[in-house]
Amino acid sequence: MSNGYLMHIGEVAERTGLSVKTIRDYDAAEVLHPSGRTDGGFRLYSEDDVARLLMVRRMKPLGFSLGEAAILVDAVKMLDEAQPDVDLTAVRARVAAFIRDAETRRDALGQQLGMVDEFLEELRAH
Repeated sequence: MSNGYLMHIGEVAERTGLSVKTIRDYDAAEVLHPSGRTDGGFRLYSEDDVARLLMVRRMKPLGFSLGEAAILVDAVKMLDEAQPDVDLTAVRARVAAFIRDAETRRDALGQQLGMVDEFLEELRAH
């Protein structure tokens, strides 16, 4: 859980390597909402929010959609907060399904990288 320190979107962008626009787009797409807002309406993010944004960023190369990212972010948040009225067994099963899917996607990327390596070897041979 976070320590209570909240960051403005610029600091979050710097820490995550995501653009301010992308972070705002994630909020608009219901992927991840800021933990708070200033009196002036500026978004404020917690350490937990940063961790979840990094998770979404790591999902992108695997080809997960923003909808899938929203589902996983919600599941991870439920596990982190562990509310007594939430069926954590079902949430853990959802996360396990993402793990299996990510492993399959990683294997496919590995095969593609192998083809790229073969292609580069062939080009370098000329």
